[in-house]
Amino acid sequence: MRFEQRLRDGIQDGTITLAFRRWKTHQVVAGGHYRTGTGMVRVDAVDIVDPDAISHADLRKAGYASADDLRKDMRGDPDARVYRIALHRLDEPDPRSVLAHDENLTAEDVAGIKQRLARLDNASPRGPWTAATLAAIAERPDVAATELALSVGLPRDIFKRNVRSLKALGLTLSQRVGYRLSPRGLAYLAATTPDGARRACSLSRPVADR
Repeated sequence: MRFEQRLRDGIQDGTITLAFRRWKTHQVVAGGHYRTGTGMVRVDAVDIVDPDAISHADLRKAGYASADDLRKDMRGDPDARVYRIALHRLDEPDPRSVLAHDENLTAEDVAGIKQRLARLDNASPRGPWTAATLAAIAERPDVAATELALSVGLPRDIFKRNVRSLKALGLTLSQRVGYRLSPRGLAYLAATTPDGARRACSLSRPVADR
């Protein structure tokens, strides 16, 4: 489920507790926990509704002043079902963020990360990519994805998908522009690359200090 900025902000401040989506098949389930991009939410209920019968109360809970405003925002096949998703903000951190800031890696942690990265490399029809992507982000933090993708010879969409896989392992952090290695990523770099400890220390310093 995509959480646009309007929805993220409303969930965060508590003014939005409903969302409406036009889907061929539902993409969330009741009881599921999902990342919004700024936090976590729990989905409380998922129901199919008649879009012409949505109440004014539900429109307000979804952050809309009128049914026309909702219709303007609705994407997808006009013949698809409309789902009413009840949700609320969870006051707990994104597990990926917790993992990303865990820099105390054991030998077993390092071996496990290596194994996961090897699986990603082996599954790629374009060949190994994880080491080059981590290196590109390490050497060029806060650089736009389009430029980084060119530097490793990949289309932007594939590069961004690859970075999401690294983020799921807690190795990278998304910035307003581009990416950085997370504390966990820096610790992995220090443990696995030649002169890695010195490089990780250098890369972890604020840009103004380099």
